[in-house]
Amino acid sequence: MKRYKKLTLLHSNDLHGDFFSEENGKQTIGGASRLSGYVSKARAEEENVLYCIAGDMFRGNIIDSEYQGISTIEIMNSISPDVVTIGNHETDYGLAHLLFLEKCAKFPIINANLFIKSNRARLFKPFEIIEIDGMKILFIGIVTEAVLANTKNEGLIGTFVDVCEAAEEVGHICNTYNRIDIDYTVLLTHIGFEEDKKLAELLDPAWGVDVIIGGHSHTFIEKPEIVNNILIVQAGVGTDQIGRFDLVIDTKNNCTKSWKWKCIPINQKTCPRDEKLEELINSYKGQTDLKYGRVVTRFNRELTHPDRYRETELGDLFADILKDSLGLDVMLLGSGSIRKEQLGPIVTLQDLMEIFPYDDSIHLVTVTGKQLKSMLKYMLRDEAFEGDHTEFYQLSDGMYLEYDRKTKKIDKFTINKKAVKDDNTYKLGLQKYHFINMQEGFNITLDELEKNSKSRVVATSCRDVIEEYLSNNQLLDVDIEENPRLVVKK
Repeated sequence: MKRYKKLTLLHSNDLHGDFFSEENGKQTIGGASRLSGYVSKARAEEENVLYCIAGDMFRGNIIDSEYQGISTIEIMNSISPDVVTIGNHETDYGLAHLLFLEKCAKFPIINANLFIKSNRARLFKPFEIIEIDGMKILFIGIVTEAVLANTKNEGLIGTFVDVCEAAEEVGHICNTYNRIDIDYTVLLTHIGFEEDKKLAELLDPAWGVDVIIGGHSHTFIEKPEIVNNILIVQAGVGTDQIGRFDLVIDTKNNCTKSWKWKCIPINQKTCPRDEKLEELINSYKGQTDLKYGRVVTRFNRELTHPDRYRETELGDLFADILKDSLGLDVMLLGSGSIRKEQLGPIVTLQDLMEIFPYDDSIHLVTVTGKQLKSMLKYMLRDEAFEGDHTEFYQLSDGMYLEYDRKTKKIDKFTINKKAVKDDNTYKLGLQKYHFINMQEGFNITLDELEKNSKSRVVATSCRDVIEEYLSNNQLLDVDIEENPRLVVKK
């Protein structure tokens, strides 16, 4: 048997229903059609090619939302990945529905650390061994603890939430299956780039993990990180690019002899179109255009949301609409619930649903000034600015906060131009996701807040509230330069 063998390992993550190409100057970039074209081209040109996806195929497109992931699975079936792991957004339509979608998939979906609490039975196959050119390649799937955030209402479901426990599970699988002479081991994770590095540190070299292909943090890299002799990569977000390893594997010592990695841009120069896949996507698009193509409003100009870890125009606008419409004192809007970087000036219902896909209820809780300060200080901890994918919130009109990162202190905090005092109380609005994940987002328990006053639902659909307001108000604008609400001093 030949000792050194080639393997081309293609990878994507956080596709988020990014099905359509976009024009960038004279270039056409991204889209599922050209992504599929590149994968097919590589499979035709190279000897041994595997394509894997490290979670979050779902969300971000009206087609995905309308068909609750079934359309996305059909599109992925056409591209034919060799193996996929789940991300946190795979659970957005409920775990029962995800298990149904798994049956629709013509490719293996793996996850090693999501299980039923009562009997520890795994929900998915934990690994996939793919045989190619006489090599056995072991893929193991690990998901972020954020899955728990989406499944808080599903009390029967658990996960190994700590990277230490995840590392132990990887070791258990590797120890069990290395006996069948695994030539190469790849972890498909969805825990974020920084957590991938922590996980790599914890892995015993004897387990033989060679590569970690990750997702969740949408990290763009120029070259792989190497931790504990493990190559760690991620390919940003969407279909504008695809990661590519060209590996030479030492099948005697079951390790990497040599490697090259690069991020390939998906455009008309590098990737042919997959016309059959385009026909499938356009058939879905025709249906959604008829249903969601109507104009909701027109802004004065395009409004933006360029970064989830800062105050943004769209964040301010949506927070204000919910605060004013629901009679709240303050609204803290989850920054990550805004899924695109710009909206308008013409806004269709489809645009609104794609940029704000999570139609949560709004819960009213009563907070003291002291509690609100503590919650916002926790939001502004260093991890929020260091790529750790923490929760961040957009502040509603009337709030003004100055925070000093060096001293870790709030220098000024007012609501309606009055200083926030510790014993004042405020009616605070939160989306359901953040309400049920109070501890993770704010480092405070719901029980603590319930001592002030019992919480209640004030709207069953936050998107209904926003759509209604936008339908009745035209030429809206937001000025965060002249009237900032959040000032963070470095």
